Amino acid sequence: MDFKTFRLVLFCLFISGTLSGQPNLLTANQVIGLIKKNVGVPWSGQTVDTFKTGNPEDGVTGITTCMFADMKVLQKAVAEKTNLIITHEPVFYNHLDETKNLENDLVYQAKIKFINDHKLIIWRFHDHFHRMKPDGIYAGMIEKLGWGKFQTDQSMVRFQFDSQKLSQFVVKLKAIFPGSSLRVIGNPDLKFTGVALAVGAPGSIEHIQLLQEPQIEVLVAGEAPEWETYQYVYDAQLQGKNKAVIFLGHANSEEAGMNYCTKWLKGFLPKDLKINYVETGSCFKTF
Repeated sequence: MDFKTFRLVLFCLFISGTLSGQPNLLTANQVIGLIKKNVGVPWSGQTVDTFKTGNPEDGVTGITTCMFADMKVLQKAVAEKTNLIITHEPVFYNHLDETKNLENDLVYQAKIKFINDHKLIIWRFHDHFHRMKPDGIYAGMIEKLGWGKFQTDQSMVRFQFDSQKLSQFVVKLKAIFPGSSLRVIGNPDLKFTGVALAVGAPGSIEHIQLLQEPQIEVLVAGEAPEWETYQYVYDAQLQGKNKAVIFLGHANSEEAGMNYCTKWLKGFLPKDLKINYVETGSCFKTF
């Protein structure tokens, strides 16, 4: 086949696809390749940021970003005709998404059947999203909280506010997270200016190190075991120290980052590719 004939064949294939209404879709692998190109940090060989389900060579009809790929999100993705789900947290209830111990579990079986029946491709975006400059999760959270003007450095962790009572600060947070329960340890009348933000679950060592800084009086955190940061701050309160912690919950403390992820993806993926963010929120109620 000469070059002129080859070009004619390509043109005919393009016209055929256009007339049939079938666009030339990027594959999931190609989408993730563009993410890796734009993330701005070296890609690690040891990471949880991998495909969890589906065929990476399937064309992407649309993207749904989320904190958790729970059944509500999966159903929403199907309804919106988006087959690539980018989730921040695990799909199958453990950090590495290991499923060996779930093979006979009815909940897992129903979930994986729904995923397979609808040919959903799920990819996790956790490690490298946090390593971005700025950290994508912190960027989204600071935007939601409206704390940008209160940052004291480039860490996205430390903030300085006008002097106020802890009880007043909690009311403001409740307005940002309506319907959510916040766990607070500290004197409600404590007056403070210095705040640290620790999203997700980095561990009590990081929490305590931040609280050890003299200028940090209140820590706003995601979650922690009750025998660690909880007890440290409770002892500090009982000793009369100006320290307090407010636990937002894991989802509340990170979820806005995946909304930021949606905006970030739209900056370099094709304009006609549908990209939706689905908010999951807390999965529990308090009584």
